[in-house]
Amino acid sequence: FWGGFMAGINYAVSFVLIQLLHFTVATKQPAMTAPAMAAKLKELDSDSAVQSFVDKVTHLVRSQVAAVLGNVLVVFPAVIGLAMLFALVVGSPALSETQALQVFESQHLLGPSLIFAAFTGVLLFMSSIIAGWTENWFVLYRMDSAMHYNPRITRLLGTARAARWAHFLRENISGFAANISLGFMLGLVPVIATFFGLGLDVRHVTLSAGQIAAACATLGLEVLHQPGFWWAAATLPLLGAFNVGVSFYLAFNLAMRARNVSGVDRSRIYAAIRARLRSAPLSFFRPERARAA
Repeated sequence: FWGGFMAGINYAVSFVLIQLLHFTVATKQPAMTAPAMAAKLKELDSDSAVQSFVDKVTHLVRSQVAAVLGNVLVVFPAVIGLAMLFALVVGSPALSETQALQVFESQHLLGPSLIFAAFTGVLLFMSSIIAGWTENWFVLYRMDSAMHYNPRITRLLGTARAARWAHFLRENISGFAANISLGFMLGLVPVIATFFGLGLDVRHVTLSAGQIAAACATLGLEVLHQPGFWWAAATLPLLGAFNVGVSFYLAFNLAMRARNVSGVDRSRIYAAIRARLRSAPLSFFRPERARAA
């Protein structure tokens, strides 16, 4: 438990630091994803409204794809560099050769990694729900005003600084809630699942990419001759797809339930998404050129 708790602190602090630096954690779904889709579901009485909703879906998916690619492309060389620096300073690699091979085995495409990635997608969705609930609570009870005008807080911080802190928390409380809750879920849920004999683990595409990179740093160029490396590398894009796909589907389903979308309208939406996938599949990965009038 305490190992998972410390891992949760490690994740949470890292995610909050990423937020404060104005970067993005891959697949961490913003709290406004479901409300953004629900807002587009108000009017579905025309084909143009359905197409507008599909546009929103492509934009949300594209942002997630960009975050995954950005995280993996930066994490992989960064971890290799840090592992090499660690080996240079300490005199031994961060992972032993046995541990490096175990990383490849645990990330194997034919293993349970994709199931764990789907489970991680559920945790990503749950963190967005926690973030939304926390922000709603903060706004409902006007906590920013309470901080701004509370006599003890203003006496301690000063009026101007209390106002700045109140505004800062109002702007960032949702991100803090999402990052901290996600960090502790990634650290503690596998431990709790193991206690109950469920055998569940987490597979986040960014964390898995970092683990594979650390293993590569230990094995050097010989890793290119290891079949396990190629099986693990082939798993990464599918991990990202399952992380994003499951969390996005849950948000999508929540949005439709929130708007009481009928079965007929759901069929129209699904048909429109399938048509977009056939006609413009790349729109889910990169911005489309301006359409002709």
